[in-house]
Parts: sequence; C-alpha cells; structure tokens
Amino acid sequence: MATLTVWRFPTATGAQEALDTLTDLQRQELITVEDGAVVTWPEGTKKPKTHQLSTLTGMGALGGTFWGLLFGLIFFVPILGMAVGAAAGAVAGHFAPVGIDETFIKQVRDRVTPGTSALFLLTSHVVLDRVSPAFQGRHAELIETNLSAEQEALLRQTFADED
Repeated sequence: MATLTVWRFPTATGAQEALDTLTDLQRQELITVEDGAVVTWPEGTKKPKTHQLSTLTGMGALGGTFWGLLFGLIFFVPILGMAVGAAAGAVAGHFAPVGIDETFIKQVRDRVTPGTSALFLLTSHVVLDRVSPAFQGRHAELIETNLSAEQEALLRQTFADED
C-alpha cells in the first residue's frame, strides 16, 4: 500500500532542503519514494513553481500528467476563477476514487501559500518511527492521505504516462 503525503515547510526553500534528508532515508531503506514533486512558492510571486522528483524515483510511478492535474486543481483553479472551476470539478472527480478528495485538496491549498514550500510524496515501505524524527527541526507540517492497494492501482492506471 502506498501513502500520498504532503510535507509543508514554512519557508520557500524548506522542501528543497529536505530532499537531502529524504535521499538519505531512502538510501538507508527506511522509505521507498515511488514518486514525488516539490512545490516552492517564494513570497511576492503569484503562483508556485513545481517540479517532479525524477532524481529519487527514476521515471516516476505516476508521471507528469498526475502532478500537473493535481497542482492545477490545488493552485491554479482558484486563480482562474469560476469558468474554469466547473471544468475542474469534473477533473477532481478522477481523484476522489483514489483517495484524494476535496478535503485533501482544500487542506493543501489553505496551507501551501506564498512564502512556503511543500514536498509531495507517494511512498511505501516507510519505517515511520525512524522517518518522522529525521524531519524534526525542519518545522514541517504533515498532511497525510493513506491510499488502499485498490486506490493506488487505480491512481497508477488513471494517471501513469503512456509509453
């Protein structure tokens, strides 16, 4: 079973800085990062910058389509307004069966704001009692959604980039 987590950091560089810790944890086999992305939102900018973690995950389990749609729903639909909002509702319907509901999207939208950053991860095989302390002192806030095996399979099937 995989878990989709979002670690929010109180600075625009916090998520990027946490990648060293994450890389070390993966090297120690305390976590398996199947896919991920970093969002940085410097103060004074209108929208965040995003990039997929290809260095930790190789090709990535889900692909750019998934991350693009998710970040579009979280960060860009509110900016574009109601006209796009109706179409976004249909897109959001694709996420609900895989455990990413409106509550999750709203929590992330409300917490990842200008001046902050976030680390989005799809992980498995986590030794939680060793991983959590590794992030202490970074002032990270964890938002978590557990995905069942069925939800993970549906997520991969729905959003994986085609070869």
